Amino acid sequence: MCRHLAYLGGPLAPGAVLAEPPFSLVHQSWAPRRQRYGTVNADGFGLGWYAEGDDRPARYRRAGPIWADEAFADLARVVRTRALLAAVRSATAGCAPGEAAAAPFTDGHRLFSQNGALPGWPEQYGPLAATLPAAELMALEARSDSALLWALVQARLRAGAEPGEALADTVREAAKYGAARLNLLLCDGASIAATAWGDTLFHRAGPGTVVASEPYDDDPGWIEVPDRSLLLATPAGVTVRPIDHPDA
Repeated sequence: MCRHLAYLGGPLAPGAVLAEPPFSLVHQSWAPRRQRYGTVNADGFGLGWYAEGDDRPARYRRAGPIWADEAFADLARVVRTRALLAAVRSATAGCAPGEAAAAPFTDGHRLFSQNGALPGWPEQYGPLAATLPAAELMALEARSDSALLWALVQARLRAGAEPGEALADTVREAAKYGAARLNLLLCDGASIAATAWGDTLFHRAGPGTVVASEPYDDDPGWIEVPDRSLLLATPAGVTVRPIDHPDA
């Protein structure tokens, strides 16, 4: 559930990839074409972006649907950025409502989003949550599966894992507790890491690199990422490999 997108490349207005294409993220909030679970994504949205010369992203989130937010339309038109991450939310049953539960989540220079769900939340994932220190659980930004997954990714990053490794390890661990859908997306302003696990993921090069839950137009350059894969993108290009690969 949810749809998300990350961009890395030359300066552009966020609206160029989030609102202007015929099947943009804004369009996907009410009429997604490839979404396998849920029908609309109206339980909140968020945009994080990097200003020139500043590696700490700005963030704009709201609890309502993206199509009803006039401030977002203005922001997406006038801001310029070389990297962004945005998401529209379809809330998982049992998860908290509100702005704090909307992606992207952040800590310092990174932005994070989840497209998916942890079925059986929260009871089924008590042992997974218990792998974190109690203080980190009490500091979760929201009572949601996405916030828990973000805390697990953060713990691995602090321990020295590379972004792709942190995502892949988190996915492998969370998948032990049920039929989870774990499309995770991480951006640090210079690179993108993403997983495809249980839902759709695509990427396209030129101009810039876009990684998205689904294509925002019918350009033939979109490439679908195989299920259970890890994607890594930098200005030099995109690599995709199975999450079960020893280097993932």
